Amino acid sequence: MKYLKKLDGFQRSPAGLEWQIWKKLHVILAVGTALPLLASAGAYALDGLDELGFGAQNARAVEQFFYVMLGVVMLHWTLVLTLAIGCVIVMLMKGPAYVADAYEMEKLPLGSEKHLQR
Repeated sequence: MKYLKKLDGFQRSPAGLEWQIWKKLHVILAVGTALPLLASAGAYALDGLDELGFGAQNARAVEQFFYVMLGVVMLHWTLVLTLAIGCVIVMLMKGPAYVADAYEMEKLPLGSEKHLQR
């Protein structure tokens, strides 16, 4: 027994922006993850070159910058996931139409109480 049957005569919508975004999502995810982490690594590297003696205060600022960048990465991941979910929804909506449980509706006579005229 087939649960989903394709609707006859349905014309599929052409691919649009959702496929262009879908194909670039892995690059968007990688770049958006790498840039903040590289900035954090750069801050650690510059902190190691510090010879002016700002030790504890500068180390605290670098550690705080690391956690901010980690938050930026997490925010970016959630935004990319949301974008991916949106792309999947649009792709499914543009795909072929399916009939799950088609059945004939009962036709009410025109004179019945349940028939509403608008």
